[in-house]
Amino acid sequence: MKKEFIIERQGKHFVLYAGLLEEAHSQGLKGISTTLLQLPNAENGNVAVVQATVDTEKGRFTGIGDASPENVPPLIRQHTIRMAETRAKARALRDAVNIGVTALEELGGEDDVVAPAPASSLDMYANSSRPVGNVTQFEPSDPEPRGLGPRSATEKQLKAIYAIGQGNLGLSKGELDAKCKDIYGYAPQELSRWEASQFIDLLKQDKVA
Repeated sequence: MKKEFIIERQGKHFVLYAGLLEEAHSQGLKGISTTLLQLPNAENGNVAVVQATVDTEKGRFTGIGDASPENVPPLIRQHTIRMAETRAKARALRDAVNIGVTALEELGGEDDVVAPAPASSLDMYANSSRPVGNVTQFEPSDPEPRGLGPRSATEKQLKAIYAIGQGNLGLSKGELDAKCKDIYGYAPQELSRWEASQFIDLLKQDKVA
C-alpha cells in the first residue's frame, strides 16, 4: 500500500478506499459485486446491510457493511445504503489485499471512530450460506435520486474538482470523471457533499493517479 493512501486521524492510521482499490488492481482484481441484504426501515432501526464480494487471482473474499443514521456522517444520513455498500467493499478489499488497517470510509465521520454494529445483527448474515431475507442485487446507486438533493455536491465543490483536476493535475474532464467513477462508482455530479469534499482533498494531494 502506497504511503499516500495512509492517513492519520486522532493518532490512529486509516487507509483510503482509493488505495485499497488500487492495491487490489495491482494484485489481480477481477471484479466486485454487491448484494443488498437488508433494506433500512423503522422496524430494523433504519440499518442498511450490504454484502460485497471481491474476486481476485488469489480467490474470493467477502465483506459485510452496515450503515444507519446513527453511524454515518450527518451529510450521508439519507444515503445509508450507499454507505453500507462502500463499507462492505472496503472490508472485502482489505481482506483481499491483506490490509488490517481500517478504511476511512468505515468511520462515522472524518474524525470520528464509529463502534461496529452489535455482533448479533451482522453474524446472522456472515454465518449464513446464502443472503437472508428479501435479497436484491444491489447496483452502485441507491433508490434516492443522486445529484439532486440538499446533501448533494455543491456547485462550488464541482467547480473546485474540475479546477484542481484540470488546472493542477492536467487531467481532461473525461479523465477526471473516470477517476471519480473508479473511486466512488459515479461521476462528480453525483457525489454527496462529504464525498466531494473527500475527493477534493485527494485531488489536492495528487492521490487519484
